[in-house]
Amino acid sequence: MKTPGSTSLLNSGVLVLNRLFQAIHVTSVRRAFCLIYKGEAKAVEPDYSTHDWRSWAQLGVEAGDVAIRTPGMQLRVPRVVLLIHLDRLPPHEVRFTRKNIYLRDRNRCQYCGRHFLRRDLNLDHVVPLSRGGRSTWENVVCCCLKCNSHKGARLPAEAGLRLLKKPVKAGWYPMVRFSYPGPAYEAWQNFLEPAS
Repeated sequence: MKTPGSTSLLNSGVLVLNRLFQAIHVTSVRRAFCLIYKGEAKAVEPDYSTHDWRSWAQLGVEAGDVAIRTPGMQLRVPRVVLLIHLDRLPPHEVRFTRKNIYLRDRNRCQYCGRHFLRRDLNLDHVVPLSRGGRSTWENVVCCCLKCNSHKGARLPAEAGLRLLKKPVKAGWYPMVRFSYPGPAYEAWQNFLEPAS
């Protein structure tokens, strides 16, 4: 059983799912315990089984589990909780940002198809600004420095380039993947899209 510093552990992240098992945000361990205790959420195990407060407390702590000690018991720290009554994602407009373009295109140059680290990528206006193009989801793509330099202020066809796919507005809810500054735990992987 691992028991890191209780304050930092209580403030570490727990992935929150709606009733449809969709990730909606990250909360603290402290808040997750409150939600479970009040019957507003259930702890979720890696096999997707869920536990209310009583059954979670009865599970016990095994070697390797991260746990909180209280005077009367030891409780495993849940890393995923399921809200009992929320069955939809909150409305959330996906912001048009450099980071979200990289996420949409999965750090892949949309001309040559190679994957790059973000520091080796740029954004390209398919229809250049100098030719009436705009900074919109449908006109901006992830592009490597070499392809961007080669294309310049031309249309892709004029530069002998082809887009891998037509750029579209992102249709996912990226808030969990890039707004939480802490680590993404292994238990979260079944509920989040893999980051590229």
